[in-house]
Amino acid sequence: MSKNFDPIIFDLPDNIDREQYIITTYGYTGPASINSITQSMAFAVEQSTGTWLPVPGETAAIRSEHIARIVGLYEVPNFSYEIPNYVKERHFVIRIGFPIANFSVSFAMLLTSACGNISGGGKLKVLDFEFPKSWLKELGGPKFGVPGMRKLLNVPKRPLLNNMIKPCCGLTPEVTAKFAYEAALGGVDVIKDDELIANAAYSSITDRVTKVMEALKRAEDIKGETTIYTVNITDRADKLKENAYRAIEAGANGLMMNCWTIGLDACASILQDPNINVPVLFHPDLTGSLYASPDMGLSAELIQAKLPRIAGFDMGIVLSPYGKFPMIPDKFSQICLAHTSPLHNIKPSWAMPGGGTTQGHVENTIRELGNDVMIAAGGAVHGHPMGATAGAKAFRQAIDIVVAGHSVKESKGQFKELDAAIDAWGTYEEQKEIFDLKS
Repeated sequence: MSKNFDPIIFDLPDNIDREQYIITTYGYTGPASINSITQSMAFAVEQSTGTWLPVPGETAAIRSEHIARIVGLYEVPNFSYEIPNYVKERHFVIRIGFPIANFSVSFAMLLTSACGNISGGGKLKVLDFEFPKSWLKELGGPKFGVPGMRKLLNVPKRPLLNNMIKPCCGLTPEVTAKFAYEAALGGVDVIKDDELIANAAYSSITDRVTKVMEALKRAEDIKGETTIYTVNITDRADKLKENAYRAIEAGANGLMMNCWTIGLDACASILQDPNINVPVLFHPDLTGSLYASPDMGLSAELIQAKLPRIAGFDMGIVLSPYGKFPMIPDKFSQICLAHTSPLHNIKPSWAMPGGGTTQGHVENTIRELGNDVMIAAGGAVHGHPMGATAGAKAFRQAIDIVVAGHSVKESKGQFKELDAAIDAWGTYEEQKEIFDLKS
């Protein structure tokens, strides 16, 4: 094998069979002296046949079927004549096609192939995956997604409203049900367990579901609207199905999992179970550890949207720049678009901007993302000056105002609940101080 060139490893993107490869796009940064062809070839070989020198078992047939292909190598900026003296590092976009013959339809093996050993090889970040239609068909995506949940809730057009029960943990099933009732009565469409509670000794899944669903039925009888409760079933992989079945038997009409601490394949075993026919929400625990570095890990679009959506989640929290977490606004928009953009047979899923969201963020969120978004709020519902029911009402009032084409600020004086929220926390442009994790 030539050190700098091996024709079987290189292919033009126009020529590669998209149904036989998963194409992975990387951002790579190397020293100014880097030979990008040698480096790209090393990445492709390491994550496929894996030999840096010829071995007897690596036959021509094995190489032809199993070696990864480089289908794109682009430098940014694109130097041609010389590398300027001031350049200390060079930046590349590398696209490698991994043969689907190398692994089954498995997220674990996909991630092992695309970012296994080479994840320790320097500044290399996975930006995107392009999947064969056969993979997407087998995985299936959300059972409900945006269209299915709209039908379940009988909400054909407006954005949905989610509430996280607060405080995050320590509440008994009875108190959780009380808070859920108050939020549902105010107009919340989906109530989410906090990620920090699952099958705790002080609040078992069965007890919590039983109490909360009884409370939501009382609220539904009054307000005439359905509320979905996504109970957190996060646990060891061997406990997940038992937790899911137990929750549904107790009356749960939704489930929730902390997907990245569990693992996507374990989650998919629940999401693809034909006996589980309720919407499922993911919480993005651990994701900052996976996407925060600009040089390593996986992109936030993959972590917080595309991969969970393909796995089958109907909705998921997206950490937004509106509240207490650091997030570049256009990156946030890209993540949300990865939830809803067309993807062959995969239904769109609900992006749920959360993390310090207040009623003053509603207008900016809907203007940015449209109606297929689920506003997610915890403290701004339960900590509303007039109580949780008023907090939920204030969100619904803000949603209705914006969907009707009006401004929340210009509508001051119409609704006491919304006025109280804006007075307490301001609008997006006039954000008053909140508990902030940005610094």
